[in-house]
Amino acid sequence: MRKGLFALAAVGLMATGSMAACGDKSDDTATTGTGSTAKAGKVGVILPDTKSSARWETADTKYLTEAFKAAGVEAEIKNAQGDKNSFQTIADGMIQSGVKVLVIVNLDSGTGKNVLQNAKKAGIATIDYDRLTLGGGADYYVSFDNTEVGRLQGQGLIDCLTAAKATKPIVSFLNGSPTDNNATLFKQGADEILKPKFDSGDYTKGPDEAVPDWDNAKGGTIFEQQLTKEPKIAGVLAANDGLGNAAIEVLKKQKLNGKVPVTGQDATVQGLQNILAGDQCMTVYKAIKKEADAAAELAIALAKGEKPTTATGKVTDTETKAEVNSVLLKPESITKANVKTVVEDGFVTKAELCTAAFAKACTDAGIS
Repeated sequence: MRKGLFALAAVGLMATGSMAACGDKSDDTATTGTGSTAKAGKVGVILPDTKSSARWETADTKYLTEAFKAAGVEAEIKNAQGDKNSFQTIADGMIQSGVKVLVIVNLDSGTGKNVLQNAKKAGIATIDYDRLTLGGGADYYVSFDNTEVGRLQGQGLIDCLTAAKATKPIVSFLNGSPTDNNATLFKQGADEILKPKFDSGDYTKGPDEAVPDWDNAKGGTIFEQQLTKEPKIAGVLAANDGLGNAAIEVLKKQKLNGKVPVTGQDATVQGLQNILAGDQCMTVYKAIKKEADAAAELAIALAKGEKPTTATGKVTDTETKAEVNSVLLKPESITKANVKTVVEDGFVTKAELCTAAFAKACTDAGIS
């Protein structure tokens, strides 16, 4: 393991056998304590925002914190709140504080690349989490098979249009941020499934636009313009639940919700409730606990100076053509028929999902 220029001194054991947690306790920071047997260096984690998806606040922070705490490894987890300058400032602070491992979810590859290169100069091990930083040269990458996410969305939309007996439906696209490599992969997967339908004339390809920064408000504006330009849109390939909900809100104004299938991703409470209500066709469930645990396991090994053994996959950086050692997890398609899977998995609770307005729909979906 490479030694950082700012390597931490070994932490001595306290008489009580443990050390209390320390660090910034603001809303965007989670810090775990070092356990009595920990000899590892510190881990820094930078998450992207809380606007693009609820997952970063409700799931990733929680699961990462729990994993590091259970291993007795000190970790500082901060959220850049969508601000590139803040992202850079947080990274600089973590590097200067002497973290041994840096885990990032980039806001874009440019910003992420700069951070990763600075960490590398300091001898710090790096992990790209959820999104690959093109040209960044991270040591490891942990994510889901993002092309498969797009395939599931494309097939889900086909299934819903078939169930609706749609004839030559016009399909529009609300793609993710053009600066996010994952959005590119989602799009590739969806196109792989839907292109044959367009080529055969069974479907008509409608408006196809990316939503800057995964901004849901912008997504709603873009879809409203799409629907104005093409009122006969019969299906919406929305890249995640937030953009899917933005489209649904526009469709509600035209009393088209539930009639025009809309896809999603992330299995958020809002997305699942839209599915239960019949307004959203499907979502893609990515068991984020598994992703967070996989990233934490890698980081913990690196922080302890051990060689990780779990990154057995390979992903090619399309910018440098370099292969990145990776952990790639399998996503799952969720429809009304298997919404209960997400509850049974503990990703969302019945109390969160089955509020009064959705109580009957939950019962009908077998959620008990």
